[in-house]
Amino acid sequence: MSVKSHVQVAIIGGGVVGCSVLYHLTKLGWKDVLLIERSELTSGSTWHAAGGFHTLNADTNMAALQGYTIQLYKELEALSGQSCGLHHVGGLTLATTPDRMDFLKAERAKHRYMGLETEIVGPNEIRELSPITNVDGVIGALYDPLDGHLDPSGTTHAYARAARLQGADIVLRNRVLELNPTRDGGWQVVTEQGTLSAEYVVNAAGLWAREVGEMVGIMLPCHPMEHQYLVTGDIPEVYERAEELPHAMDPAGESYLRQEGRGLVLGVYEQACEHWAVDGTPWDFGHELLPDKPDRMMDKLVTAYERYPCLETAGIKRIINGPFTFAPDGNPLVGPVPGLRNFWCACAVMAGFSQGGGVGLALAEWMVEGEPSRDIFAMDVARFGDFCTRAFTRAKVRENYQRRFAISYPNEELPAARPAVTTPAYAVWKPQNAVFGSGFGLEHVNYFAPAGEAPLETPTFRRSNAFDSVAGECRAVRTAVGINEIHNFGKYDVTGPGAAAWLAHIMAGRVPKPGRITLTPMLSPKGRLVGDFTIACLRDEHYLLTASYAAQNFHMRWFEDHLPDSGVEVRNMSLRRIGFQIAGPRARELLARVTRTDVCNEALPFLAVRETEVGLAPAIVCRVTYTGDLGYEIYVAPRHQIALYEALREAGEPLGLRPFGMRAMMSLRLEKSFGAWLREYRPDYTAAETGLDRFIDFTKNDFIGRDAAMAERDQPPERRLCAFVVDADDADVWGDEPIWHDDAVAGFVTSGGYAHYVGESVALGLVPRKLAQAGNDFEIEILGDRRRARLIDKALLDPEGARMRG
Repeated sequence: MSVKSHVQVAIIGGGVVGCSVLYHLTKLGWKDVLLIERSELTSGSTWHAAGGFHTLNADTNMAALQGYTIQLYKELEALSGQSCGLHHVGGLTLATTPDRMDFLKAERAKHRYMGLETEIVGPNEIRELSPITNVDGVIGALYDPLDGHLDPSGTTHAYARAARLQGADIVLRNRVLELNPTRDGGWQVVTEQGTLSAEYVVNAAGLWAREVGEMVGIMLPCHPMEHQYLVTGDIPEVYERAEELPHAMDPAGESYLRQEGRGLVLGVYEQACEHWAVDGTPWDFGHELLPDKPDRMMDKLVTAYERYPCLETAGIKRIINGPFTFAPDGNPLVGPVPGLRNFWCACAVMAGFSQGGGVGLALAEWMVEGEPSRDIFAMDVARFGDFCTRAFTRAKVRENYQRRFAISYPNEELPAARPAVTTPAYAVWKPQNAVFGSGFGLEHVNYFAPAGEAPLETPTFRRSNAFDSVAGECRAVRTAVGINEIHNFGKYDVTGPGAAAWLAHIMAGRVPKPGRITLTPMLSPKGRLVGDFTIACLRDEHYLLTASYAAQNFHMRWFEDHLPDSGVEVRNMSLRRIGFQIAGPRARELLARVTRTDVCNEALPFLAVRETEVGLAPAIVCRVTYTGDLGYEIYVAPRHQIALYEALREAGEPLGLRPFGMRAMMSLRLEKSFGAWLREYRPDYTAAETGLDRFIDFTKNDFIGRDAAMAERDQPPERRLCAFVVDADDADVWGDEPIWHDDAVAGFVTSGGYAHYVGESVALGLVPRKLAQAGNDFEIEILGDRRRARLIDKALLDPEGARMRG
């Protein structure tokens, strides 16, 4: 190759994301980095982007990274000497329905503790900020002063120039042809201009991300969609203003609008959308546009002309139709790809000028420092698994595009590409009027609708039509016995002569003896949570681990990165070991009716595990349950699941056995103040902040994260996870609501809801340790309304754990 034969990092793709990764790696000190672009910088999606940027995102960490991206541009201009063409004009997101207003109030509440200065404005203020907006039917809007737009080409070149000034290299007009793994964990990068070796490869290929993925044998879940916007001619109401107009998003009209010189740019996310390049992106595509398809936009244009009447007399100067790449949920695909050594992704960044800086920062921190500075699971490539076929991806990408301006309800389950993955019990639950949800592609029961009612939950920010049904399921568990499927746990077999020593190193807690179970956090070197595990020792050298089902690729990647060369084997058993849990005061009586094993408290105590037969099936029985009641988890092979169910059903009917779903499960755990993965327990938090430090075995001298955990033991962190009883109305917390104390935001909610059996609205959240005193009064902002909340330091049900242990 004409430039280098070896580099530390090779980045494939010269769009805004690839250039951001290049810049951030050099900023963090890695100078031996090379960007390889098949054509010119900005070729692909970057050059024809509308160039808007905003902070609004349903995930708070994504919103924070978008805020970082926007605030980075002035630094880039100063460092590179290249103008980004910044227009910080602010932005309005309009609300025309009460539900949309609830959504905007919830977003504004999140922004309070994030330090983002957004505000809710009324029709009169909207008219003052944007006189061209017809506010008929508008209830209000969210105003964000950070919103704006920029020059896509100038910004990309600013990243590139700043990276070069810091030591990076860029090679243009040089397509990558092959990627071959080497024995040392690196990559041979074969290009048109020659071959080089790289310790790391980053796929930032944008429209060609799928093709680059195929070079290393993976199918990345992303797909391009056509997207159109139009540019108008001159409009007097625009160019006669002394100030530039703010951006405006009209979700009801599925459109966005901004000023462009003396006219306007109007973009739409139409329902009649189209996939592009279904069979692959042509390598010779670059600075072209796709044919205009104005008919596809017409219904949205009619709505836009009503919202912005000045458009009626404006001529259309041109229509831009170009492809952008989306992941199934609309967030980027970032991080090391599970199953491959030193192959990373930074692709499917459909909002590159809102997210590109944050993506580059997160990836560079992860690569250079070993972990990003915040939890970025919302864009981690490991959040998807092999259920993401090409057809699944296309269906979800289309759904996401069509819902670009839809309200994201916290209880909503989207219908596209379902059911994708099911267990045998799916056919048992469906005739019982089950209302299903989906996680990591797998169907699970949320609740059971009453007979004669459609099995659909109403999407809402308030209490839904599921409320009474969930209450009944909770009562059955607390007063008799309930049955719930346990397929949606991640499950792993750890075996081999080195298994115990490896678990002692990778887990912060104790490793159990044969027949026993322990609970343990798994920590990063910096002491942040990367897992919340149950470990059951079936016998010497054989352990069963359970954790979050949705995190299985995330956890398998962590396991593989820390495995020794020999002596330990880890197998993902998540769908090869399924079954049911039974929970409630009559659970032991039910289990005794279907097994010959002695299940009395002395023979099968709390946190014990046994291999036995239940009904006709060989099973693993764990004396543990997330409900906080007397309960058992019973694991079998999929071929035995129906036989197990029939045995439990027949024996349980006289005992009042009732099935319950995940909505009831999440209500029951609140009565015990139990946390949940990616809510209370996530890589943003430490064990000491969340109370998981009580499971750490500090007598061990060598476990990952020990130094950081010891430091927090000696000097407790400033914040602490606490539980609150909330004086709620018809809406409970979901997560990310601000917690107020003495008229100032003191913390935030991690999750919560209604605890049906005890009849209380409950919130879990992080507040300063100095305020974490039982009985202290707080307020929690729910949909713009500050509700009184009282901190509690004991579980609302059975604080001593007698039911669970008895």
